[in-house]
Parts: sequence; structure tokens; C-alpha cells
Amino acid sequence: MSSGIRMKSILLSAAWVPWESMLSFFLAFNTTISCLLYYLDADGPRQTCGKRLHGGIGIHGKKGRSQFHVAVSNVATEINSVEQKLATKESQRPVYPFAAIVGQDEMKLCLLLNVIDPKIGGVMIMGDRGTGKSTTVRSLVDLLPEIQVVAGDPYNSDPEDPESMGIEVREDIMKGEKLSVVMTKINMVDLPLGATEDRVCGTIDIEKALTEGVKAFEPGLLAKANRGILYVDEVNLLDDHLVDVLLDSAASGWNTVEREGISISHPARFILIGSGNPEEGELRPQLLDRFGMHAQVGTVRDAELRVKIVEERSRFDRNPKEFRDSYLAEQEKLQQQIASARSSLSSVQIDHDLKVKISKVCAELNVDGLRGDIVTNRAAKALSALKGRDKVTADDIATVIPNCLRHRLRKDPLESIDSGLLVIEKFYEVFS
Repeated sequence: MSSGIRMKSILLSAAWVPWESMLSFFLAFNTTISCLLYYLDADGPRQTCGKRLHGGIGIHGKKGRSQFHVAVSNVATEINSVEQKLATKESQRPVYPFAAIVGQDEMKLCLLLNVIDPKIGGVMIMGDRGTGKSTTVRSLVDLLPEIQVVAGDPYNSDPEDPESMGIEVREDIMKGEKLSVVMTKINMVDLPLGATEDRVCGTIDIEKALTEGVKAFEPGLLAKANRGILYVDEVNLLDDHLVDVLLDSAASGWNTVEREGISISHPARFILIGSGNPEEGELRPQLLDRFGMHAQVGTVRDAELRVKIVEERSRFDRNPKEFRDSYLAEQEKLQQQIASARSSLSSVQIDHDLKVKISKVCAELNVDGLRGDIVTNRAAKALSALKGRDKVTADDIATVIPNCLRHRLRKDPLESIDSGLLVIEKFYEVFS
């Protein structure tokens, strides 16, 4: 056999490498390690291919087999460096300003009202392709206010609200430990169509199971979205089993995971935002009902408005930073308006007479359940707070009630009129 170096794949179960030697070798390191195993002839030079950050360890094979050499590379530092670079790049990715969105006022209003009062229950955005649904939702990130969270907690626990605390934080409070609190922006988590149930709900931490011999839970996207926003693009194409998971969490505000002998529950209260094209399929009525509001988006028909949208997008593509800076004042004004509305929301009042009329509209439209009544009341209050008032008017209700009830009406295949128009007609009939 000619002298040289051939790389061998590392197999812990291979007969020619003692299991005990390799196991003790791996357990000697408590950081991420990369092991490279090289085949060396007895008379060949003891050198290694590739980069080696630490010295090699010789392992002798069985009789009649040549010596092997293991080169260990501690790449934890390199991995952390790469992750930091990616995180920086991600955070610097330019986002189209919310204030620069032309038209689509109904969609923008629904999103703002949900940021002001997350208990409205989210918004479903349905409309034609290329109408700015995803762009508008993602542009909301810059307007999201800051919230108090427990430092290092994977569930974004609120230090003042036991209902939104994870188990670990509750245990720390019971022990009398002082919580470290930080201010952070509300999270927006994207749920991709190809996500697995384990990634959404959470799974077992295999690394801890192997290294420490304990069954540890690794939180999923629902944990990350707690007290934040969960955005599902093309939600009407989402797998049924994931839809069921979202339904359960959206209804209860908690996510329960049963995996490999572990049963764990954690808070999962989030604003559910979905978008989709109705031509690609309808949503199940059960899921539609979970969305607090429903916005319909259409293609802009006005030629002047279309030209303005094209020009604005071209400006953004040429120089994103300059474009964002030109809307900075409007963005800051909108941020202050949202912060003011959130702080004054609890003081907004709605007359009993208006509440009765809202419920009468829902009853006469045969809306199932009471979610329609609750959401309409909340949305009207949020709109009043956004406008800087402390009392709800009939105009506030007229603005939001189509978005709160449109998707809750029973489908009639013989009905030619749009469900939103039905709601408006019934509103004026009752309120007049």
C-alpha cells in the first residue's frame, strides 16, 4: 500500500475503534467539537489534512490494522462567530417602512388595532397575489413597542403577570429569587409551511440527554411567539395537523407537549396573523373563527396610485437606507401614537346602549358564539384610543364591525352580496 493519507468517516460503532476510548474522548469536552479521523500508514508522515486547532490523539487499531490518528478541532468559537455574523446580517436586512405602504387602509388598520390590543385575537388577510400582504405584515416590526421580559427566559415571561410566566420563572419566584428584567421589542415569529410539529411545539433536547443524562425540553416556535406575533404566510395551505396545534394554542393561550415521557405546558399567547390567496383554497371555519379580524385586500385599480407604488418600490430597491430615512419622522410619529393608545386603552369607555346594538347586529346575522360581540367591542375601543379619544362612538363601531364579523357569517352559496356589505347593511338597520 502506497504511503499517503486517506480520510475515514468516524463511526463510533465500528469494530476497529474501541467504544470506550471514543466515548471517554467525547465526554472529555463539554463544548461543541468536531472530530476528524485520518488513516495513516505506519511509515507515512504524521500529518493531517485540513485545519487543526488542537493536537492529535493517537488510537491504535486491532492487530493487522494500521494506526489511526484523531485530530480534534474545537469549533465552538468559530460557530458562535458565524452565528453572530448571520444575526447581524439578519437584523440589518432592510424592511419596507409601514408608513410608506400606499393604500390598503383596511389591512393596515386591522394590524394597528391588534398591536394596540393583542386580545383582539389577530387578523386574517386574504387577497390577490402581489398586493403587499406579506410586505405590510413584516413592515409592522419597526412599529412594535417594547415590553418587559425576564432575562434569558425562552417564553418571554412577564415578570408582573403570573399567567404569562414559564415554569422556571414561577419556581424562581417561589424560592424568593430576584428576577432579572430587560426591555425588548415584541417578537414577530414566521411559521413556514414546511415546519414540523416538533419545531412548532417543541421537542426533547438530545444534546442534554446524551451529555447530562437528563430529559430536557427544547422550546419551539410557539414558545418564542409568546407575548408576540405569530405570522403564517399562505395559511390556507398549512397542513391540517399544524392547524390543529395553532387552534388549540390560540384558544387556550397555552401549549402542552407530550414527548418521550415528558409532559410540559408553557404560555403561548400570541397575535395570530395569517395571509393567503383565496384562489388557492379556503380556510376551515374553525380556524377562521379564531382570527379576531378579517381584512380583504384587492388590487389597486387607480392608475396614478399604481404608478406611485411602483416608483416608491424602485426608490427602496435602489437605496433602502435613504428610503427608510425619508419616512423616519412618520414612523416615529406612528410609534408614539401606538404607545399612547396602548397606555390609554384601559380608560376608554363604551356606552351600554352601543354594546346592546352590537350584540343585536350579531344576533340578527346569526353569528355563532360570542366571539364576534367580544372582538367588536375590543376593536372599537382600540380604534377610539388610536384616535386619542376616551369614549367609543357609533362611527368607530361602523369602521371595525365589518372586519370583526365578515368571516363569521355562515356561507350561503346562493347569496350574491359580499358578506362585508351584509354586515354594513345590518349595522345601519340596527343603529339607525
